[in-house]
Amino acid sequence: MNTNKVWFITGASKGLGLTLAKRLLAQGYAVAATSRKKEALIQELGEESAKFLPMQLDLTDNSDVNQGIAHTLRHFGHIDIVVNNAGYSQTGTLEELTDKEAKNNFNVNVFGTLNVIRNAALHLRKQNSGHIFNISSVGGYVGNFAGFGIYCATKFAVAGLSEALAEEMKAFGIHTTLVYPGYFRTQFLEAGSIQTPSKPIEAYKTARALEQAHLNEINGNQPNDPEKAAAVLIELSKQTAPPLHFFMGEDAYHYARTKIDLIQSAMDENEALGTSTGFEN
Repeated sequence: MNTNKVWFITGASKGLGLTLAKRLLAQGYAVAATSRKKEALIQELGEESAKFLPMQLDLTDNSDVNQGIAHTLRHFGHIDIVVNNAGYSQTGTLEELTDKEAKNNFNVNVFGTLNVIRNAALHLRKQNSGHIFNISSVGGYVGNFAGFGIYCATKFAVAGLSEALAEEMKAFGIHTTLVYPGYFRTQFLEAGSIQTPSKPIEAYKTARALEQAHLNEINGNQPNDPEKAAAVLIELSKQTAPPLHFFMGEDAYHYARTKIDLIQSAMDENEALGTSTGFEN
């Protein structure tokens, strides 16, 4: 097993990022981990060492990310695998969310990811190798969750840029894998992680009910094990031709297949009308 690879993981102080970092370090890999609080990384993963580099980064600040990538290169000499894992869910209907709440979710989930890609790409291109994992969500493929529109929009954006990234990086021998996880039993839905709207409108009863279900019923009862997710990501990193699209969890497969069937049905039912727009020759 080649454990000489260096992993760069964002959002590694808790959740899937933390589980992945722990497993990698236990297997002898080198890990550069980022979080909003370096102390949290040290508390969970240990002090800086030849194999571990904890860093406090503001992913929404491009210069901060640039310095983090440079620091990693000075420490380890190279980066092989980038995991854009950091992100959070902002609940709330489109009407009730403030402009600031919506933009903050995009700043972290989308522009944070883009900042890491922008600054890591130069290094990966020079070495003509690498693998970028962008952690989206099944909510980045299926968006019909009332009260989760902005969060889903951020993850759809991650999916869109990942498809382009895969084409742009292909010539340099760099793989891109877009991961759509279902519900994993992490702290993702706990207070302090998930953000609820500051100005809720109680008339949105469906959205409120779904929000409360996530906070009180789904949280702690998610069907998927983050330990197994970490093992799956490591396995994917070993593949010579890893997939661009990777759905993770039976629930993710269920939601995705339901949408694929819906899209296929809608296209079949309306094909004559939908393709009637060409010029008459």
